[in-house]
Amino acid sequence: MTTIAELDRIAITVKSHRLLKLLLSENRRLEEIMRNSKNEVEARVGVREWMLEILQSRPQALVYYEGRRSDRVTFEKLEWKDYAAIRLLDYIDNAGREFIDPNLRGQLAVNNPIRLLWLAVNRGTGGARPDFFEDMLHLFRQLTGKNERSLPAREQVEAWMGRYPSGLDPRIVALREENRDRILNIIIDRMDRGEIHSPKFKFDPGMSRTEKYQRAREWWKDMYFHLNFAVRSPELLNEMLGESLDPDTMKILYQARDKGIPFFVNPYYLSLLHVRVPYFAIGADLAIRHYVVYSTQLVEEFGHIVAWEKEDLVEPGKPNAAGWLLPPYYNVHRRYPDVAILIPDTTGRACGGLCASCQRMFDFQRGRLNFDLEKLQPQTSWPEKLRELMKYFEEDSQLRDILVTGGDALMSTDRSLEDILDAIYEMARTKREANRARPNGGKYAEIVRVRLGTRMLAYLPQRVTAELTEILARFRARAADVGVRQFVIQTHIESPMEVTPEMRDAVARLLSSGWIVTNQLVFTTAASRRGHSTKLRKVLNHIGVLPYYNFVLKGYRENTFNYAPVARAVQEEQEEKVIGRVPDQFHETIRRLPEDCQALIGKIGTIRADASLPFLATDRTVLNLPAVGKSLTFRTIGITRYGRRILEFDHDRTRAHSPIIDQIGKIIVIESKSISEYLEQLDGLGENVEEYDWIYGYSLGETEPRMSIYDYPPYDFKVTEEITNLELEDLRATGRSSAAAIALAE
Repeated sequence: MTTIAELDRIAITVKSHRLLKLLLSENRRLEEIMRNSKNEVEARVGVREWMLEILQSRPQALVYYEGRRSDRVTFEKLEWKDYAAIRLLDYIDNAGREFIDPNLRGQLAVNNPIRLLWLAVNRGTGGARPDFFEDMLHLFRQLTGKNERSLPAREQVEAWMGRYPSGLDPRIVALREENRDRILNIIIDRMDRGEIHSPKFKFDPGMSRTEKYQRAREWWKDMYFHLNFAVRSPELLNEMLGESLDPDTMKILYQARDKGIPFFVNPYYLSLLHVRVPYFAIGADLAIRHYVVYSTQLVEEFGHIVAWEKEDLVEPGKPNAAGWLLPPYYNVHRRYPDVAILIPDTTGRACGGLCASCQRMFDFQRGRLNFDLEKLQPQTSWPEKLRELMKYFEEDSQLRDILVTGGDALMSTDRSLEDILDAIYEMARTKREANRARPNGGKYAEIVRVRLGTRMLAYLPQRVTAELTEILARFRARAADVGVRQFVIQTHIESPMEVTPEMRDAVARLLSSGWIVTNQLVFTTAASRRGHSTKLRKVLNHIGVLPYYNFVLKGYRENTFNYAPVARAVQEEQEEKVIGRVPDQFHETIRRLPEDCQALIGKIGTIRADASLPFLATDRTVLNLPAVGKSLTFRTIGITRYGRRILEFDHDRTRAHSPIIDQIGKIIVIESKSISEYLEQLDGLGENVEEYDWIYGYSLGETEPRMSIYDYPPYDFKVTEEITNLELEDLRATGRSSAAAIALAE
C-alpha cells in the first residue's frame, strides 16, 4: 500500500500542470499566497484570512459557516459566492483528517486540498489528478464571480423533459409489441426444442404455430409466466435482445456469471429495452438498461461488497447500529422510533428482477437472497414466527408504521400476503385495546400507517390482479376500524419509459382499493440526465402516483457506474424540480388526497391546473446515510487527490430519530466518482455537458421539508415519552438491562 509520504512525492501530470497554471493565472492572490508560503500551514492561514474577509460582508453566510444558524431558510439565502467561501473554509478546518475509504476497500484517505495545491505550485508534486484541479478551478471561478449561476427558466426545463417519451407513447407501445413478439417466438422455439419447459405453461399436442403464439399471448398477462421464463444467463439475455449486445458488454456479463452474480430478468421487463432504436427516443431506455446490464465495477467488487447500512449487520441479542433490540430473526429492520421494516419468510424475499445497483447486493453476495422461488415458500414455522414478530410491534411504545418489503412485498402469493395483513390487523387491534388501560401520557403509539414496498409495478404490473385488489380493499376496510388511517403502496419507478399501459392499469386498480401509490426514485447516472426525473414526475402524476423520495444512490465502488454525485442531486432540486414546487395554499388539498383515492387522478390534475404546475413536486431529495436516517443536510469538507469529494452529513433534525444520533455525530461519505468523471460519463451518454455548468458549485445542502401528506396523522391522546426495545452503548456500561425503557429526550 502506497504511503501518504510516497504520494506526496509523486509528480503531477502534464494535464494537471496545465490546469494548475490556468487556476493561478485567473487567481493572482491565490498564486501569491501559495508562492510566498514557506509551508502548507502558512498557505492555509493565507487562504483562511482571504475567505473570512469575504464573509465579513456577508453576515448571513458567516453565521451559516460557523454553525450558529443552520436551517433551510438561512441556506436558501446563501449566494453563489458564499458556497465557495464556506467550502474553502471547511477544507481548511478539516485539513489533515483521515478517513477509511470503503471505495478503496478500506484504504485511508487523507483530506488536505490546500497542501496538495501548495505541493503542486512549489514542488510540482503531491500526486493530485486532473479531476482535483478541475474541481478547484471551478471552485475559484465561483468564488471570484467568473462563473455566475444562471438558473434555467421553466421553458428550458420543459424542453429537457421533452427529450424523454414515456412508455404510454403509442410509438413506444408499438415498438414494445415487436419486442414482445420476438421474445415469445424465442420462448416457443426453445419449448419446441425441449430446452425450456414448465408444468404450468405448456402447449397441447398438435397445436399449430399460430395457436401456440395465441396461447403465449395469453400467458403474457400472467405474472407467473414471466417468473417461470425469466432470463438467467448472458446468452439468453442477448438472444432475447435480438443479439444486440456488443462483445464488451457480453464479456462483462460472462465475468458476472463466473463471479456468481445472479441474473433474473423477466420477459415483460426485457421487452421495455430498445433493440431497434427509434430516432425520437435515442437513449430513452438507458435508465432501464443500466438496471439490467452489469458494470465492470460491480463485477470486480462482488465478493468484497460491504453493507452500506450498518443496521444490516445484526447479532442476535445485541442492538443494531441505531440501538434497537430486534426479534431474534432477520425479519425486522429498524432505524427510527416510529417505523420498522418487516421482511416476511415468503417469496416476498425475492423480486420480479434484479437491479444492478440493488442495495441488497451485499446479501446476494452472501447467498442469503436468491431467486429460487420454491425454496422461498413459507415453512411450517412461519405462522408462529409471524405471531412473535407482531408481538414485537404490539409491545413497542413508539412504533406506528409498518413497511412490509423484502425483496418485494407483492412477490408474496395472495394467500401469504393476506395472512400477513390479517396478522397486522390483529396486532393493531390488540395494541389499541391495550391502550385503554394506560393513562394519557403513558399510552403506546398505535398503528396508523401500513405500507407495502414493491417494484412490481415496473417489473411485473401483471401482479396487480382483481384478486389482489380485493385483498387490499378488504384489509383497508377492516384496518380503518382499528385506527389505521394511511394505506400506501410504496413503489420504485425509475424512468418514464417504465410507465406503460400495463402499469397505468395496475395503478388504477390499486387506487380503486383505497391505497395511495407513492414513488421512490433512485437518482442513478442515467436517471440524472437533464429533464429525466422531472418528466418522470409528470408522467407519474398522469397515472395517479405521487413522488415521495428522490434517493442519492447508496453503495461504494460496486455502484460507481450508476452513481450520480450529491452535487447533481442538489442541482436537480434547485434548478429543475423547483418548477413543480407546490404553493402553500394547496398543501391541505394534497394532504387530503388519500381520502378519496378513486378520484385522485382528477384531483391531481385540478391542483396542477390551478397552480399552473407541470407536475407536483411532492418528493424530497435525500441520501440513506450509512448510519441512521435519511438526510441531505451536508457540507463538502474535503476532496481527495482523485477529485472525489468528501461530504459530512448531519441527520435530518425535523423528524424523530433514535437518541443514538447524538452519540454518532456527523457522518462522512466519500463519493465514488469525481464531478469530472460524472460529466465525462454523461458525455458518453450523448449529453451536452455544458447544460450542467453549475454542478461543481453545489457543495452544501439542507434537507427539504416533508409534504404534510407524508406526516403521521395525530392521535387524540398523548403518547408516552418512553422508548422501549432500545439499548444504547453507554447505557450497557451502567448495567441497565436490555429490557429497560429509556426516556425520550425533550
